Amino acid sequence: MKPLSTGDPIRLGPYRLLGVLGEGGMGKVYLGQDRTGRPAAVKVLRPELAHDQHLAQRFVREAEMAKAVTSRGVARVLGAQTEGGRPWIATEFLAGPTLDEAVGAYGPMDGPTVRALADALSRTLYDIHTAGLIHRDLKPPNIVLTSSGPRIIDFGIARPQHGLTLTTTGQTPVTPGYGAPEQVLGRRVGPAADVFSLGAVLVYAASGRRAFDAAHVAAVQYEVVHGEPDLSQVPAELRSLITPCLAKDADLRPAPGQIAAAFSPPKGADRVWRSGPLAAGIKTRETDVQRATTMADGPRPVSRRRALTALAAGGTVLVAGGGAGAWWWLRDSSEAGTGTDGKGASDPFGIPPAVQAEEAEPLDPDKGKYIVGEAPKPLWGPLPVVAADTPAPLPVGDVVVIGAKAGGVAAFDMATGKQRWRAPAAVPSGRYLSLSDRLVALVDAKGTLRTYVPSTGAPKWTARADARTLLAEDGEAVYVATRDGRLRSVGRSDAKIRWTAPVTVNLRTKVHPLGIAAAGRLVLCTAEGDVLAVDTTDGSKVWDRPEQSDEVLRPAHQDGVVYLGGRTLAALDIGDGKERWSVPAGEDYLGNPQPWRSPTAYPGMLFAAHDNWPKRLDPRTGKDVWRMGSGNGPLRAQGSGVWTVDTDELSPQVSGLDLTTGYPRMVYREGEGSRWGLAAGGNRVFFHDSHSLTALPVF
Repeated sequence: MKPLSTGDPIRLGPYRLLGVLGEGGMGKVYLGQDRTGRPAAVKVLRPELAHDQHLAQRFVREAEMAKAVTSRGVARVLGAQTEGGRPWIATEFLAGPTLDEAVGAYGPMDGPTVRALADALSRTLYDIHTAGLIHRDLKPPNIVLTSSGPRIIDFGIARPQHGLTLTTTGQTPVTPGYGAPEQVLGRRVGPAADVFSLGAVLVYAASGRRAFDAAHVAAVQYEVVHGEPDLSQVPAELRSLITPCLAKDADLRPAPGQIAAAFSPPKGADRVWRSGPLAAGIKTRETDVQRATTMADGPRPVSRRRALTALAAGGTVLVAGGGAGAWWWLRDSSEAGTGTDGKGASDPFGIPPAVQAEEAEPLDPDKGKYIVGEAPKPLWGPLPVVAADTPAPLPVGDVVVIGAKAGGVAAFDMATGKQRWRAPAAVPSGRYLSLSDRLVALVDAKGTLRTYVPSTGAPKWTARADARTLLAEDGEAVYVATRDGRLRSVGRSDAKIRWTAPVTVNLRTKVHPLGIAAAGRLVLCTAEGDVLAVDTTDGSKVWDRPEQSDEVLRPAHQDGVVYLGGRTLAALDIGDGKERWSVPAGEDYLGNPQPWRSPTAYPGMLFAAHDNWPKRLDPRTGKDVWRMGSGNGPLRAQGSGVWTVDTDELSPQVSGLDLTTGYPRMVYREGEGSRWGLAAGGNRVFFHDSHSLTALPVF
């Protein structure tokens, strides 16, 4: 990887760019990092080509084709911009060598490894073809070897199975030696073309040599159409399996399912991706990428030159930002968290990686673990530890954070309920946020923004932000409402105040506003029911939606769409606020208005409550998928269910509803008081009433 140079963008959409992974005639591929710290490969069209209609259409097609495939064997598309500005596509960053790099570094693969490779690639081709697509450019550089197995990348010239050929006779549609004869001749191609390419890939993996080779391109293409493949260095036991894939007649080639059955790798062959020299190389790249993104997320005062480190055999380089910035550290013991180690850390920006929770085992009624429709036994609690002014619990890493009855904010072990640490100076009503699961952000009585390591309570960076309440966070900043009613952005990498902006909505009400930050927008919902979206780079207003509700809303976001409850359930483009669809609220049988409450979005799913009915809706249209059970509180998906709270009962009722049907599977009726909150994480549901915190199992 190369460092960014003059002319390279610093950011594309939600991705901060760290370096250049590669480039070609059409564009560049950058290592990017989103606001949660997740790395991505971001492919962008060159600026001088962005206005070429043909190339732009091809770029759009690549995004559409790649999104259509959901197989585990491909690099998943994370986002794309295909209109306006410079088109880009972001996919999973795969930390591992390509097949040609691996063969070059470690030599040809042995028989069991080739069988495992053939099995994995043929199954992925089956998924691609089932999605109605043809990859059309399967070759060693488009196959990445990861610790979870081979992954196919680059859908640059992929086409629907019914699509016409992309080129005319004589043009080169794919890498010479890997394209099928029908591709070379400019004829219509089908899924069998990918099978031919697979055969050529397997020859290279098994022998380190191309199946078709010659001194120049035209001669290679002639051999593909008229010659015989060179299998002289392929082990005899593999030749009979590979040869049918390279048949000149597409109708004589086996289907991907037949290939998987024929190669049938021996038991344990897939461990090659997790053990041995190749696995060690993969692990090195994973570690280096993690180091690159960690350094970029939390910079240290090192020179730029020293921060550029080679990423394994591919010559990839990682980039981390430098510069000491205006960092400060408050060491007063009254302001530090009382963690299990009692020490904190010397470097406020030396932030450890996120700790993953050990997931609880979901309960199975068929094994007698619980009775459908009945109350499950809590995993722990109720614990009488809850403060009077606490927001909902916050699962972070392996702890759950909540306002503490003893004062401040405390973190409890997800698995046992044991208190890990407490920050006595924190003000619970000022809320708490998870910063990429690596830090917990809190506000103290002086308006100081404080951060702590979730697992230990070790205090980290602080910022004098004059904050009244925390609103939202993204990969760049924490956003707060100040005590004088303005918006403020505090940088996560240096604790500097990035900007402070006045707003046209009231942020000084008794009920604190709520917000989300995503895709370059901070969306605020006030206690008076107004909605405002500002640009996260400077706090300037972008769009608003006055009087959306009579009460404070909690917005939800997924894939560039923000969902709002209130007088309507509305889906808006988060960038410009344009309405995609809306469903009006109704009235109950007495004529009382029944607003939409608690929209919650997950990939492909949208939940909201209306007239005390939890609903699952189609996020694309707002149409009901199911309406079942009872509840008017937030809905949180976990395990095979979605969980909600019904506060209209004499005591709060927590219900676990089947994700597919909405049928009530678990009902927990313990609790008291007028306050409640719900959260989920680690295959657990965390519920608090006016006094206690409880952890419930899921199904």
